[in-house]
Amino acid sequence: MPRPSAEAPLAAARNSPLVPAGMRILVAVSGGPDSTALLIALHESGREVVAAHYDHALQDGSSQVARQVADLCEGLGVELVSERRAEPMPRGSVQAGARRLRYEFFERARRHSGADVVAIAHTADDLVEGVVLHMLRGCGLAGFRGMPATRDRYVRPYLDVWRKDVAEFLRRRGVSAHADAANRDLRHARVRVRLQVLPALERDRPGILRRFHAAALAASALHDSVTRQAAAAMREGPPLAPALAALEEPVATEVLRRLYAQAGGREPGLSRSHLAAMLALARGGRGGRGVDLPGALRFRIVGPHMQVVACREASPPPRRLAVTSCGGCGDADAAHLRPGLDLRVAFRAPGLRMRAAGGRGTRKLQDMFVDARVPREDRDSWPLVFAGDRLAWVPGIAVEADFAAVPGEPAVHVAIEPTPVRFPPKVVRLETPESPRGESS
Repeated sequence: MPRPSAEAPLAAARNSPLVPAGMRILVAVSGGPDSTALLIALHESGREVVAAHYDHALQDGSSQVARQVADLCEGLGVELVSERRAEPMPRGSVQAGARRLRYEFFERARRHSGADVVAIAHTADDLVEGVVLHMLRGCGLAGFRGMPATRDRYVRPYLDVWRKDVAEFLRRRGVSAHADAANRDLRHARVRVRLQVLPALERDRPGILRRFHAAALAASALHDSVTRQAAAAMREGPPLAPALAALEEPVATEVLRRLYAQAGGREPGLSRSHLAAMLALARGGRGGRGVDLPGALRFRIVGPHMQVVACREASPPPRRLAVTSCGGCGDADAAHLRPGLDLRVAFRAPGLRMRAAGGRGTRKLQDMFVDARVPREDRDSWPLVFAGDRLAWVPGIAVEADFAAVPGEPAVHVAIEPTPVRFPPKVVRLETPESPRGESS
């Protein structure tokens, strides 16, 4: 690899369009070399910066690191927003929990400081490590790009700067940064990639790290193009299934990811097998079938419409039958039946049939559901109105000819409350603070 360049960190700070002059920048400073160099370089470039440090309180000496960060900021004349964890760690992975708490703090610090963006000091080495980790686990285009340069208010201006350049930058300024022992702990997959896998690859194929880096940047540009096309396809709402089938596969896959996210799905939550099944259904599946997704959600095709909906509960919701006298009206959600019938609400059972008004002969309820494109998972909870033991009305679909009111004669107006809907309302997405996708562990 080329010799270290002490000018690269400063040039990136001065020239990156992610941190332009006139913008107030919150710099996430862990106390390590990369974030220390980013803070100093942005300060030397004349940018308006505020530092943010979060003490996870997980290691001995963490308070000393916080003190070093405070001393650095005092020496530079830079405002510092800091916080030490005082709450229990979230359940699950310590790394994931620490990351979540850290990014929650960054959001608080950004609002407190009035910063426009939060600058994260991930380097070209972090980008390559992320790519290799994703490849080892199996990934698509989004995984091969490693981590994005920008997501929401988070920016990474150092993705073209190598760690050796950072070390030289700090050496020439006589700055000693904190060396986190966790960065040499081989129990972590990223550390094994950093200290074992990548050095071995570079020894065997000199220059391969830079080739990985270039490929990741190309994949990132391609991914950006795909996301723009997917956003355009969804500009006026979710496309119909035939329209999705006509899109190029990477764009169609991104549209499906967005549908899942809009319905409340957590990202990244869909595996390649989920996306492949969803795409196959959209390209040629019959209406009424679906694909179960993480988060108790289900993807289904109803007519030409694609939906991601909450999975149905095992027991149907309670329904109330509303019966009133009526001389005839245009209520499409009600039925007009002969008076004097003993009406009740129930749900489907094997063998139900009906001779529908306006139709010919009797038909199975199952066939009527299929023709009406009622999704398979909705059929058991679809309310039915019986007159005695006979099926009298399938709401939204058909009325039994023997029980249908005769025009001009007395009739009753029959409605179900709540009315069954063919297309349920969109599931509301509840936002939760998370680190941007692509953050290193």
